[in-house]
Amino acid sequence: MKVIKVVAAIIHEDHKILIAKRNYGEFDGLFEFPGGKVEPGETGEEAIVREIQEEMHVDIAVERFYTNVQYDYPTFHLDMDCYLCHLEDHHLKLDAHSEVKWIDHDDPSIKWCPADTFVINTLIERGF
Repeated sequence: MKVIKVVAAIIHEDHKILIAKRNYGEFDGLFEFPGGKVEPGETGEEAIVREIQEEMHVDIAVERFYTNVQYDYPTFHLDMDCYLCHLEDHHLKLDAHSEVKWIDHDDPSIKWCPADTFVINTLIERGF
């Protein structure tokens, strides 16, 4: 099975986290932690900073590695490194088709992408 290596940012501020709504593919309409694929030669930290800059046009500071998620989707295996981060500024510039929002970590109304469910459950269990 094909393995896809990605990174995700757990961007937090004042007991809230920033999440993004997928607007394409099988999980269109579900929420996830923002991020993307790791390019050859990049570290996870470099990849997450680049991905957030590309997607949201904002700088983040990586605080630390949080967790790794291994998840089998029907057509590929996801290997996702998650990092706790915070915004360096608050000037998000999203594309017209992008949607992000700040939520309480335990918001039961959020419908998560499968691999991200583990991350949010871990945050809740640890009292983040």
